[in-house]
Amino acid sequence: MTLHSEIVTSLQQKIRRSIPLSETMQFEIEQLSSHSITVMAPLAPNINIHGTGFAGSIYSLGILTGWALTTHIMSLTGMQASLVVARAEIKYRSPVTADIKCFASVSESASKEFYDNFMAGSNSPLQLCIDIGEEKNAQLTARFVAIKPASS
Repeated sequence: MTLHSEIVTSLQQKIRRSIPLSETMQFEIEQLSSHSITVMAPLAPNINIHGTGFAGSIYSLGILTGWALTTHIMSLTGMQASLVVARAEIKYRSPVTADIKCFASVSESASKEFYDNFMAGSNSPLQLCIDIGEEKNAQLTARFVAIKPASS
């Protein structure tokens, strides 16, 4: 097992332990780098009455994708914080008819700003855009915030 796959496995297990719904949805990290992530979940456990992707699953997978990438960035930079979703908006463009894939990336400058703001002593936001579906069937824009622990 390579170091990269160990990191992916560890992050995926953390998400499944912390957010049990992710296991039911069969959330799986397919690709992870310091600035991007690809996540997949099979359509079958995330289906609606029309035989397409359930809107709630699509939204949840988008949030999990952004949360995973942001958590990974925080881990790489040693940021000790709680991570929350401050705001999110999704645009559904067309039905998802196959396994649900989500992709997110962040520029190096945005990642650095996220880290620098945090190190400067403030809670730090990171805005992500998550494309969902092979045909970009939906797009979720979310603001994740790293919250500094309360000082004692």
